Amino acid sequence: MILIRVIVGVVFLTEGILKFVYPGELGAGRFAHIGLPFPHVLAPCVGAVEIAAGGALILGVYAGDAALLLLVVILTAIVTTKVPILLGHPLGRFAPARLDHYGVLSFIHEARTDLSMLFGLVAILLDGGMRLGLKKR
Repeated sequence: MILIRVIVGVVFLTEGILKFVYPGELGAGRFAHIGLPFPHVLAPCVGAVEIAAGGALILGVYAGDAALLLLVVILTAIVTTKVPILLGHPLGRFAPARLDHYGVLSFIHEARTDLSMLFGLVAILLDGGMRLGLKKR
């Protein structure tokens, strides 16, 4: 479980840092291209959550709470960027990337990292649970 926490944490930590280092490609610019609202506000907020929660996973501090926050991030990423690839047409305002092929196999190929992070986060949640908001008995 430690290895899963560390690799998932490292991926989110580095992606959060990259949103600040390359804002045009991976931060606000990418969010605007995807069609997310308020990209100049949302991208730094998501980046900060990824850095803080990724660090928490690596350190094993409030890992379940961090995993829950990151589940929101990764599910949003999958719905806005990968589900349109699965469908082969836009999902609301979110258009699919330009690819040679669409459908299940293209979705699995394009979403392989996102799906790995999703399942890793679910495993962390199931293993450790959440601490904040729970009363001690």
